[in-house]
Amino acid sequence: MPSPPPAAPVHQGLPHPQRLLAFTTLAMAITMAVLDGSIVNVALPTMAHDLAIAPADSVWIVNAFQIAVTISLLPLSALGDSLGYRRVYWAGLAVFTVASLACALAPSLVTLTLARLAQGLGAAGIMSVNIALVRFIYPSSRLGQGVGNMAVVVAVGSAASPTIAAAILSIASWRWLFLINVPIGVASLVMAARMLPATPRSRRPLDPISVVLNAATFGLFITGVDGIGDSTNLSIPVAEIVAAAVIGAVFVRRQLGLATPLLPVDLLRRPVFALSLATSIASFAAQALALIALPFYFEGALGRSAAETGLMMTPWPVAIALIAPFAGRLADRYVPGLLGSAGLAVMGLGLVLVALRVGEPGIMPLVWRLAICGLGFGFFQSPNNRLIIGSAPPERSGGAAGLQSSGRLIGQSFGTALMAVAFGRAPEHATSIALWTAAGLTFVGACASGLRRSG
Repeated sequence: MPSPPPAAPVHQGLPHPQRLLAFTTLAMAITMAVLDGSIVNVALPTMAHDLAIAPADSVWIVNAFQIAVTISLLPLSALGDSLGYRRVYWAGLAVFTVASLACALAPSLVTLTLARLAQGLGAAGIMSVNIALVRFIYPSSRLGQGVGNMAVVVAVGSAASPTIAAAILSIASWRWLFLINVPIGVASLVMAARMLPATPRSRRPLDPISVVLNAATFGLFITGVDGIGDSTNLSIPVAEIVAAAVIGAVFVRRQLGLATPLLPVDLLRRPVFALSLATSIASFAAQALALIALPFYFEGALGRSAAETGLMMTPWPVAIALIAPFAGRLADRYVPGLLGSAGLAVMGLGLVLVALRVGEPGIMPLVWRLAICGLGFGFFQSPNNRLIIGSAPPERSGGAAGLQSSGRLIGQSFGTALMAVAFGRAPEHATSIALWTAAGLTFVGACASGLRRSG
């Protein structure tokens, strides 16, 4: 790998041409990592048929990636603090690219599941340090702008994945969902080696016991949450969640006694940071509820095709893309907590308007209401992510970035589990239940966000 350019001072960032190319590199990689977390959902029936497996077994194609990402984020973010964020990012991107090729060529479920595990590990390497790298790419006076731009990439990738999957599947086989990552990944590797800045290293050693406790806590929690919606016998998933809570308590207790904890308890002691993380979890849970419930409503109740459903969902990610950069710039000048509170209030209002419209004829009234949801979500995410990364010391940027990504995944998993429970317990009213629950989560998050008057 070519020698990187020297690290620029944190307050200066990179000069403009290199800054743009460095951010483009991050954007290309994080888009692939975020998309591959959910893009295969649309293709699961086709994949199950081609691989001659039961539909229930095909769920592991999704779960393997999700579990690998979740249990790896904090250890890899800690490695970023220790070895340099650029090194961890480059290694993660390399693993992700090779694993994507392995996924595309996989002849069986076992092979594909193993490849997805490796792909999730690579994605965690990308996600764990991408926001930390933004801090060294942009000058501190424009950190909100950089975080806002990254918020656009992550949020649009998360919201638009069903539409992108449908577009690829309309012209190619499911294997192209993975194969398309290979040329993009190779180009990103070359650009990363030349454009990303080197960053300071703390050379702090990893505590192996903490790594094991982290994997057990998050692995059991994600498996248990997923199982709530998929299992007719709730005793197993509930036992997994309880075990996750017990092991998690041991994990946290151990972290309190370490000088360099894997779980950044030092950052969680900061009220601004803790509130920002909590509101992020609430917002992504709310978004997951809406984005899972509405396609079923459009196709099941309104009789729309998958392509039409994708188009009707498009105003949400488009609105995020339009508002997030503007919100990021505002976060450099005004109190980010209050901006985030305003964004969540708008998102909650949009969700209420959508919920009130469910069951009524007509599509266009729903479409502009979805745009309001996207505007609110995008206006919240940029200031919130700026607070998360900006409230941490520069040498703890990796830990902050790891928690930020973990919060997003926990929120999405929680929202997915709630949606599964609604489908299982009250299928006729599942969409309304999901939307009103999402609105409630959003308004609670807005109140919590308004408490953050510093950072």
